Formats: sequence, C-alpha cells, structure tokens
Amino acid sequence: MTTRYLIATALVCSAVALTACGGKKDKEAPAKTAAAQARTVSIGSVETRPLGGGVEASGLLVSREEAAVGSELTGYRVARLYADEGDWVRAAQPLVQLDDTLLRAQVEQQAAVTAQAQAEAARVSGLDGQGVLSQEQIETRRYQAKAQEAALKELRTRAARMTITSPVSGRVLSRGVQPGQIAGGGTTPWFTIARDGLVELDAEVNEADLAGIREGLAAQVSLPGGQSIPGVVRLISPRVDSGSRLGKVRVRLPVRPDLRPGGFGRATFGASGAVVTAIPESAIRYEADGLFVMTVDSDNRAHQTAVKIGRKGGGWAQLVQGPSAGTRIVLGGASFVSDGDVVRPNPQAAR
Repeated sequence: MTTRYLIATALVCSAVALTACGGKKDKEAPAKTAAAQARTVSIGSVETRPLGGGVEASGLLVSREEAAVGSELTGYRVARLYADEGDWVRAAQPLVQLDDTLLRAQVEQQAAVTAQAQAEAARVSGLDGQGVLSQEQIETRRYQAKAQEAALKELRTRAARMTITSPVSGRVLSRGVQPGQIAGGGTTPWFTIARDGLVELDAEVNEADLAGIREGLAAQVSLPGGQSIPGVVRLISPRVDSGSRLGKVRVRLPVRPDLRPGGFGRATFGASGAVVTAIPESAIRYEADGLFVMTVDSDNRAHQTAVKIGRKGGGWAQLVQGPSAGTRIVLGGASFVSDGDVVRPNPQAAR
C-alpha cells in the first residue's frame, strides 16, 4: 500500500514539473516571436517648423570650411597631444608637441660651429689685397661662415615647428594622431578643424525650384531630433547635376554644438507660415472614432496616440493636440501596425 502511494505521488510531481517547464517555455516563446516578426517601418518625428508655402529640400550638414593639420617634419616622435575631437581651439593654439630632445642638441652643436666660423671670418676682415692670405682663402672663410649660419637657421626653423599649432579657430572634428607616433609618411591629417565652428546645410533642390531661391533668402532647417533652426541661403551652385537634375544650395546656420557635419537636415525656403508643431501627413491614421498616429518608444514598441490637427501644407499638418516635438512616429505603413507591436525602424527610409 505504501509503495503504490509513493509511486503515485512521484508521478503527480513529475507531471506538475513538466507542466511548469512547459509554461515557462510558452511565456518565453511569444517574446522571441514578437522580436523576430517585428515589422520594418519608416520612422519620422514630430517637428517644430513653419507651415504653408515654400520649397522643401533635404541634404547633409557640412562644414563651411575645414582646415587639415599635420606636420611638415618626418622622423620625430609625438610627445604630447593638447586637443581631442570635439574641442574648441583658437588660432595658433598648440595641438601637438614633437620630441625635440635630439634636435636641441643639434642646435647647440651647430651654434658652436657657426660661432667658430664667424670668428675665423672676422679675423680676415680687412686683409683683402694685403698678401697675408690669398684672396681664395679669405673668401673661403667668409663662405664657411655664411654656410654655417644658414645651417643654424634651418635647425632653429625646424625647432620652431616641433610644436604644431592650429591654423584657425574652430571645432576639432577628427584626430588622426596618437601619442608615440612617428611623424611623416602618412596621408591622414592629424586634425581636421571646422573653421569658426561654422556648419551649413548642403541642400539638394529640384531644378524647377531653383528659380525661386536666391542668396539671402530665409530658410527653416529641421533636424531629425525635432529641432527647427533658422538659416539663410549663402550660396547657390551654378550647375545642376545632369543625372539627378538637382542643384546644390548652401544654407548658413548659427553656431550650435548640436550641429554635426554628416548629419541630415531638411530645409523649407521662403515659407510664409508661422512656426508650429507639426507631423507628416503620411503618419496620420483616419479611424472611425478620430485621428491617430503610432508613436514609437525607446524599446521600439508602437503605441496608438490620438491627435487633433489644424492647418496643412507641404505634406505636413499642424499638431493641435498630441505627442511633443521630437517624438518618433511611424510613417506610411502605420495602418499595418497595431498598438503594442514591436517595430524595426528603417533609418534609410526615415531620411
């Protein structure tokens, strides 16, 4: 009797354990499935921008002018670095110090040789034509003095260039030199500096729209993070790309730390509307009970959010009520995304 009871109890416990393990696997499976089946979507953002009229164009942020810094000397070791990427530097500010220990010794040695040559040249001064020394010997001493002076000047010039300084004031965009590196032989600049920290939008404008853009025209530039920055057209390219039929327009922007060369921007030229919080019209979902957008949180999970819109213009709609500027939203295929779905943002499409 006791044996049968123990066997039955063991079977029941085994069944319970298997059920528990199966339950745990069942809970883990949906999470893995949701991540694997995440829909790839185009992502935009809520922006602060002018609405109404104007020409729109996109492009990349570029430095107005970049200074490449390197060393003219070869064979010297980098002893110290005084700047790094992201630093703001002044014109003539030291950036790199080369090891000048050996060079200092060479300068001292050459200074002694030069002093001796000058002394010998001074001793024959006024002896021309007197027969004490031949004219050739006199000229040789004078030539040797000048040659040694030139050699000393060359070494002192080299010593002055052992400290590499910034040619302009601005922001360091990149650093391509390391402590202990030997100068010479490389083609990569040691530092690249954006002069005065000036960053512009290099916008690509349709050929048909170029006629309506002029130098000095006001523009509003929107960044992916939702920032809207005022700008002014500085330069219009005199040529149009024969393949894309696009022309380049440079938009001057204020100096700001969040403007990074290589970033993306969208410009609206000559917009007459006031600056408002707006969303792309392609993000709006029209449901029976109102208008919605699908916002995307930091975990790439979509959430259906009710919105109220106002005026429209240029593919954008004024957001009267809804998420704040900078919030990520699903574009285009929002109707195929449900509340709570995990999505996979497509950065290329978002551009």
